Amino acid sequence: MTAQVVSPSIRAAQVFPNISWQQFEGIDRAFDSIPGVKLRYLDHALEIMPISADHEDFKTILRMLLEAYLRAKQIRFYGRGGPSLGDESLGARSEPDESYNLGTRKPYPDLVLEVVITSGGVDKLEGYRRMGVAEVWFWQDGVLNLYGLTPDGSQYQLLTNSQLLPQLPLDVFCRYVTYHDQFDAVEDFLRAIG
Repeated sequence: MTAQVVSPSIRAAQVFPNISWQQFEGIDRAFDSIPGVKLRYLDHALEIMPISADHEDFKTILRMLLEAYLRAKQIRFYGRGGPSLGDESLGARSEPDESYNLGTRKPYPDLVLEVVITSGGVDKLEGYRRMGVAEVWFWQDGVLNLYGLTPDGSQYQLLTNSQLLPQLPLDVFCRYVTYHDQFDAVEDFLRAIG
């Protein structure tokens, strides 16, 4: 499903090359108390992304719908939120919008949700590949794209259905992401999936 989103106040992410891990950690500490900014690091490149109200709205409804589905289908999950993931040995660190373990808790999430309002920046999938995240879902321009890690862990492939949640009707799920009201979206989504 597609939706047109107009937001004149969106600022693009900025990428700074040639940043050491130690410099990144210092910058991360400096930004720790500044709300509305996400940092991402991959192979000496630092991305600083401002977070918009549209970003937060989409992140929230995606989380609400996914968690409603998991509860309705009695799928055990552990919401991890958006903590910093990764470390110096991976040469990568990301702050996902939302992340989940399914079944049991694990060091890294099984599923990551990312809302993309501005494109560009560092390769998000590569960072998550190094962490072994099984699926990454990107919501961008009214479209949900799912990427699944190949069995050998070498790359992501675009999916038509979730490998982790194969019964999730993505067309129905996406219909409610752009619904007129978050509360009604969850209620109507649950009725639609029975």
